[in-house]
Amino acid sequence: MDWPHDPDGEEGSEGRRKYGHAVIAKKIDEEEDFPLDVAAFVDEHGDEPVRIDFETVVSVRDVFEGVDGDEFEDFVTLHQALGEAMREQGYWFYEGADASVGGA
Repeated sequence: MDWPHDPDGEEGSEGRRKYGHAVIAKKIDEEEDFPLDVAAFVDEHGDEPVRIDFETVVSVRDVFEGVDGDEFEDFVTLHQALGEAMREQGYWFYEGADASVGGA
């Protein structure tokens, strides 16, 4: 897919330093954007890239396809819904330090 900007550039994931939730969080002003209308947010940012891991880039629209809810009152609720959707879609790989360091 041709992205409107480089997924690893300053408008994307800042040189591959930001992935998943962090890329989406950069697009939201916690003071001004809530309650967040999901349809309006996806209309504005849907075609922009989100780096999931070192080799996977998907669109904001792709991430939001699995999000339940049309509106979110605050940042925490939005991020919980995004995390759940990303896990269900296979876009979430980190499950905490306990899971990756001697957890199982």
